Amino acid sequence: MAHATRRLSSSRPTFRGTGLAALAVLPLGFLVVFFAWPVAAIIGRGFGSGGVGTAIGDPLTWKLAGFTVASAGVSTIVAVLAGLPVAFLLARVRLPGVSLVRTLVLVPFVLPTVVVGLAFRALWPDGGLLPLVLANAFFNVAVVARTVSGLWSHLDPRTVDAARALGASPWRAFRSVTLPALAPAIASSAAVVFLFCATSFGVVLILGGAKYRTLETEIYLRTVELLDLSGAAALSLVQFAAVVAALVVGALARRRRENAVRLRSRSETARRPRGGEWWAVAAGLAVIALLMTPIVALLVESVSTSDGWSLAGYEALAGQGSRNALQVSGWDAASMSLRTAFDATTLAMIVGVLASVVLVALRRTPGRLARGMGETMDAALMLPLGVSAVTVGFGYLVTLDALPGDLRTSPLLVPLAQALVIIPLIVRMVLPVLRSVDVRLRQAASTLGASPGRVWREIDLPLTARSLVAAAGFGYVVALGEFGATSFLARPDAPTLPVAVATLISRPGELNNQMAYAACALLMIVTVVAVVLIDRFGAVRGQNSVGEF
Repeated sequence: MAHATRRLSSSRPTFRGTGLAALAVLPLGFLVVFFAWPVAAIIGRGFGSGGVGTAIGDPLTWKLAGFTVASAGVSTIVAVLAGLPVAFLLARVRLPGVSLVRTLVLVPFVLPTVVVGLAFRALWPDGGLLPLVLANAFFNVAVVARTVSGLWSHLDPRTVDAARALGASPWRAFRSVTLPALAPAIASSAAVVFLFCATSFGVVLILGGAKYRTLETEIYLRTVELLDLSGAAALSLVQFAAVVAALVVGALARRRRENAVRLRSRSETARRPRGGEWWAVAAGLAVIALLMTPIVALLVESVSTSDGWSLAGYEALAGQGSRNALQVSGWDAASMSLRTAFDATTLAMIVGVLASVVLVALRRTPGRLARGMGETMDAALMLPLGVSAVTVGFGYLVTLDALPGDLRTSPLLVPLAQALVIIPLIVRMVLPVLRSVDVRLRQAASTLGASPGRVWREIDLPLTARSLVAAAGFGYVVALGEFGATSFLARPDAPTLPVAVATLISRPGELNNQMAYAACALLMIVTVVAVVLIDRFGAVRGQNSVGEF
């Protein structure tokens, strides 16, 4: 039977070479036109000005690189240490409220950066290094918790029981048995967290001020305010090298984690904690409480004024702020955010799902060449997460006039930039779900004469529909709060809400400050509601709704 199945698979491949190539054209073409070309144009202009070599040799460049790597490294360590007890809670504990913990830990990951920046500024009004590090870790605890819990739930608890029976203490059993088994998931999530922290923009801009600058904020400063393209290009090259290194580490660790999961069948391992496990449960719940603290502080700040409690900030959203700080009302900015995020999500879903289909087909195609092509394409799709959004945005302004219709003046400009940011997230969510579809179902449909398109409609789509909707919702809330590229591309008369918030906090006046906090509170509420719906609707037994990080 197995021999017949292999023969059938080889005689009726799921995707023929020409069809696979046709499917790959759109995602790869999008990546080339709206990512590689603009970035290459900016770096090329920097080299053309002749100052890249000088900028790379400047001690300030390496001081910025060192601070970026060090701060991102510390934030990554904090996120990993905070995420491990939460991962234990999600993977091994059966108590009332664990499903709520699963949802709450995801909320910080999708909050807009300006919301998180202002939330931590409510706790630390003067900003500084500590809130900057903690804010970046705050964002990424979910990546560690969800990724590690996905592997932890597959580990056989009898190995730990055997170690305990041989006299090992709970800590030694964890250190000697569980931790080495979790290493692939920890390394994979840590690489992604480092990538996110090293390219953080809004948080550093709000909390770091002029004293603490990273490569990302310095690229913004040199491009927008100083017009120092050679310096910006040099910093982009340094940042790109760090990003590629993080992607390579993450890809290798992700492959090890996939192999580890394949070697184990998932079993029901959650139970009521015993003995010292209650300390791990307490630590996990303490982390959740700490994650909620900035959120509560933001809500309190949004109704606090010098005269006491007030809804003045919310009421002022109907206007343009003190001394017309905005060119439109706060509600107009919110409406623009909703429309732009919808356009970006639609585009990102088309590109991301097609890319995921191609990656799955390449993975199922025998031979090293197909596997190598798949791994290369997978890594390429992740690159937009690690390249300066400012570089991409400025690249749009100097390249897209060459396309028909001059997209630089098109309302699609911001959705294109936002789609580029969320496509990697959608791929990471959709890809593992598509891979989990039993290939034998697809082979049976092909045997009965179904075309590849019909196989997708009749087999893949029904089995993955819930996860596709969850990925679309997840992408939508991320696009809703995107700030890096949007802050550079949005016109003053058509800002999104995060851009309007950044404008308000840069202008004097208590009313502007209250409007900014009220707008952030609304963004946060919308995000929390969306995350709850996504997690409930998109949750599939055995699947991780954060995706394949």
